[in-house]
Amino acid sequence: MQWIDSHCHLDAFEFSQDALVVRAQARAQGVAHCVIPAVEVGNFEAVRRLAHQTGDSYCLGIHPLYVPQSSEADLAELEAQLAQHRNDPRLVAVGEIGLDFFVPALTQSPLREKQEHFYRAQLQLAKQFDLPVVLHVRRSSDRLLKHLRDIQKTPWNGIAHAFNGSAVQAAEFIKRGFKLGFGGAVTFDRALHLRQLAATLPLESLVMETDAPDIPPHWLYTTAEQRAAGVAQGRNTPAELPRIAAEVAALRGLEPAVLARACWHNSVQALPGLVDLLPLDGRAKIKSSYNKG
Repeated sequence: MQWIDSHCHLDAFEFSQDALVVRAQARAQGVAHCVIPAVEVGNFEAVRRLAHQTGDSYCLGIHPLYVPQSSEADLAELEAQLAQHRNDPRLVAVGEIGLDFFVPALTQSPLREKQEHFYRAQLQLAKQFDLPVVLHVRRSSDRLLKHLRDIQKTPWNGIAHAFNGSAVQAAEFIKRGFKLGFGGAVTFDRALHLRQLAATLPLESLVMETDAPDIPPHWLYTTAEQRAAGVAQGRNTPAELPRIAAEVAALRGLEPAVLARACWHNSVQALPGLVDLLPLDGRAKIKSSYNKG
């Protein structure tokens, strides 16, 4: 089995001392490819360089949590970087972009309006450069969908990362051309709604992700009380993806290999630039599937 981690912050501080070792460990567990999204102008070069070092892919964009400290000059720099690297086969999307209505300050003026402005501007850049988008979705599905509809009437390519909306919202994202990302949060027994979505959404709509080092699965998570008592939280890495995926497969009553093949195909549908970056055996299977379809 080979897996694609469709969302992994391999450039994060938590991996600053051993990113290449972490990536090698994931590869040994069957993670053939990682998609590394940017979060701000300051890490554009880091994600690009790392993707080239590891044989993975990257996205360029400004994350909603970084919008407060960003400016119009950052949007101009994003446009310049997309233009400069438009022929880089490892640049596969604009991302991570979106809206975050979980953080209270971001739901109020002026940051709510600034978030929406940055989101729309980056959607326009994705359209300009004919790139998919990787979306941050946190209590914001309806507004994300509104702007998608406003800017482009036809379906998009892309991924709604760490999806946690309603079944109705999921159906609308799928209708708009998106795949839905599931990761460590789905491994918690108490995540009943998320587990129901993972179990019942169409198989062709799912992609797997870790969001490493964020969103650890239940076997790495420690409570605030445990952390206060000195128990360290385990570090989430892309090597956790096969075990996370095995839980999703169990929820659906599938063999993990069936889920792996489906997610491989789905990831390439979401991010078409991946097709020429994947191992040759996986690439052949993808192209064979397209020919049959």
